[in-house]
Amino acid sequence: MKKFLSIALAAVLTLSVFAGCGSSSSSSAPEESSSASQSSEASASSEDAASGSGNNEKLIVGLDDQFPPMGFRDENNELVGFDIDLAKAVGEKLGMEVELTPIDWTTKELELNGDKVNLLWNGLTITPERQETMLMSPAYIANAQVVLVQADSGITTLADLSGKTVGLQDTSSADAAFAATDVAASCEVIKAAENTSLLNDLKIGRLDAVVIDKVVADYYLAQEGNEGLVQLEEQLADEEYGIAFKKGNDELADKVLTALQELVDDGTAAEISQKWFGEDRLIFQYGE
Repeated sequence: MKKFLSIALAAVLTLSVFAGCGSSSSSSAPEESSSASQSSEASASSEDAASGSGNNEKLIVGLDDQFPPMGFRDENNELVGFDIDLAKAVGEKLGMEVELTPIDWTTKELELNGDKVNLLWNGLTITPERQETMLMSPAYIANAQVVLVQADSGITTLADLSGKTVGLQDTSSADAAFAATDVAASCEVIKAAENTSLLNDLKIGRLDAVVIDKVVADYYLAQEGNEGLVQLEEQLADEEYGIAFKKGNDELADKVLTALQELVDDGTAAEISQKWFGEDRLIFQYGE
């Protein structure tokens, strides 16, 4: 992939020389010219910041702020998480400011392609469809889709979900994974913009089950002491997380991914993983 990024960047420089079942769910003319020029410069500066170019580079990280342990708000309303710590470490290595930007995760591709953010880094599953519309990094963590239910529900297999009410995050990989199961057609599916409300509804009995990322489920059960919830042994899909950049933003992608590989090589990434998972879960490999 690193070779691909280098080739793509060389091409750009050369050209510049030559020219996740159904859902229930009053100034003078010269002054005007000066004002217009200033406005244009400000606009260009803003666009440069979002694209990762310009003199004041920064990493504008788009994230879902209710997706623990990857990115979420703590008791002080501060943004914390595994992906956030990794992004900050990359920014420090590159000498770039990191701007954390919570977004509507259901419109993440629009936020990225509209330059509101210049990368998505928050438990984003790599899929062929996303690779078509965004520049995806190599995988850095493995994941799977799992099902959480109440311990006394009598639900022990995926087949037991037939006729039940199942919650999942809208437009997520959980949505696609559950829709591909044999039992999905017989279920009522409730979709939400984030997982927190789904888990709350599961605890109070409004939902019979929630399909969710395993990394989130594991962290939630460990932190909350399970609160009467259990995870089914059957998994829906094995997945991998990646970092997404806007198509064509190869230079920024190469900077970030090279820095991340250095953090993996020097052990910093493993320390961050130990903090959040109690083990080194990094599977990232970039370059030759």
